Amino acid sequence: MNQLFAISRYCLIFMGLLTYLSESNGMNDDLDAATKIIQSRAGPGEVEIAIVVGAGLGEAVERLDNEVSIPYEDLPGFPMIKTQGQENRLVIGELEGVRIACLKGRNQYSDTGRSDDMALPLEAMTFLGAGTFLITGTCGSVDADLFPGALVTVTDHINLNGLNPLIGVNNDGGIISLSKTYDERLNARLKRSAAAAGIAMKEGVYMWFSGPTFETPAEIKMARILGATVVGSAGISEMILARRLGVRACLVSAVSHFGAGFHKSDPSQIEARDFARQSAISLRRLIRTFLRTKEGVYAAESKPTSLLRKQPLT
Repeated sequence: MNQLFAISRYCLIFMGLLTYLSESNGMNDDLDAATKIIQSRAGPGEVEIAIVVGAGLGEAVERLDNEVSIPYEDLPGFPMIKTQGQENRLVIGELEGVRIACLKGRNQYSDTGRSDDMALPLEAMTFLGAGTFLITGTCGSVDADLFPGALVTVTDHINLNGLNPLIGVNNDGGIISLSKTYDERLNARLKRSAAAAGIAMKEGVYMWFSGPTFETPAEIKMARILGATVVGSAGISEMILARRLGVRACLVSAVSHFGAGFHKSDPSQIEARDFARQSAISLRRLIRTFLRTKEGVYAAESKPTSLLRKQPLT
């Protein structure tokens, strides 16, 4: 009986290993296929910077010069976006003389129950040459001086929700430090760019919640006590993935509402959407200025590390 139990156990372990290897190979194949499709349509030129455009912020990136647009549905492994109002496409072209790639649409944990949905698209951007990521998203303010419609440069985050997009991902590099997730030089450049564009932009700490609900008044009080400036569910997973990939990254968050109970706020989706659109106008100016004031090259400080156990295509 014990021998039968042991055999059954080893069979289950073996089947699980086969499933894992099958899924890993599938992701690798999708990554190769997606990258080849992008290169065939957009041409061989390298991308210098990748921008992730959050929900409600589609107007932040205007039409690019020599623009090539590829629907996510044409790219194996790219997510099917669940949130309404997102464009669900990859756009590559030039803006202010810089070749960029814009991921216009992303899923959040609250959309799919996964925090790593953007792992493959982000790694594909490094295959295209991007060594710098500019992540954008929305948030709620818990700072009395930070009103809806404003922009925030995120300098750090608090994560007490138990989520991490690296759970189950290629761990060949071991446990990584997140102390340099928010690149100081990029944040300093954002600050200078905001001043040059006439945009008042604060720095702050983002407390990551899972969604899909707004935070409760008690959670907002906790966030303030713990030192958060803003709260929300957008952008942190991409920053962690970028850190694992070994690229420089920064996060600009648009304030779409006050946290529940703060300033007597009772946030709504309509309010958040309206203020996100308002913020997108300022974000558009910031992105243009940011690209004009680039410092040196955009290359990663070290060779990007794979999330999906593959090396870049040659």
